[in-house]
Amino acid sequence: MRKPDYAINRQEFLSFLEKEAKLRIDGFIEGAIEVAEEVHHGVTREDAVSLFLETHTWPVAIDVVKHYRSVNRTITSVEVASAILHDILEDNDRILDSHKTNEYGFGAYLSYRFGNRVQDIATQLKIRPLENFTGANNEERELNRFREYCAILISSEYDVKTIKLADRLNNMKFILGVAQMNKKVIYDKMKRYMREGEDFYLAYTMLQPKLPCFYTNIRSTYEKLRSIYFEQTLTMPQSQ
Repeated sequence: MRKPDYAINRQEFLSFLEKEAKLRIDGFIEGAIEVAEEVHHGVTREDAVSLFLETHTWPVAIDVVKHYRSVNRTITSVEVASAILHDILEDNDRILDSHKTNEYGFGAYLSYRFGNRVQDIATQLKIRPLENFTGANNEERELNRFREYCAILISSEYDVKTIKLADRLNNMKFILGVAQMNKKVIYDKMKRYMREGEDFYLAYTMLQPKLPCFYTNIRSTYEKLRSIYFEQTLTMPQSQ
């Protein structure tokens, strides 16, 4: 399978920050990259081949930086580090510094190393485990979790909103790119992303603070996803 055109390695990511974004690679950004690599090393996407760092972590951070530049909004190492670490709490058990992780808790470790702002953003973006929610079955629990997450996002600040929309757009594009693989996990993600796009994310782009550029991209990707979903519905596995 062909590598996504937005996939990028560590060196290319650093080159983008320095040469295109004109940002200085300071210890703060280097530290965020180091932690992201510790946590996500070897993790792959739904196709079991594409590396998470190269197809998600670095591309999402790049999209966040590009957005800030496009709207002439100031961006510092804090925003860049927050974008790099946006998924970090999903895999915190993989942190190599187990002493700090176990003694203080990973959230406290993030705050200790990167400050409260980065830790707060990562916490707001974290999706809580399904077992934390009530419901007669997983479908009800997933709905309750989604409602809670939407409530958090609606009241979130510009930085959180930008990162989340870049994150969702990347996930939708990736699933669109691997839709032909005809796997149940991909089929289920397609259904979920379409439903959540219709129920929340498309409208979310137009709520204050408005981010119309994300609406255009998410809408376009949603339409493509919906088209290929219905084309393949009869051949995609639904139970195995």
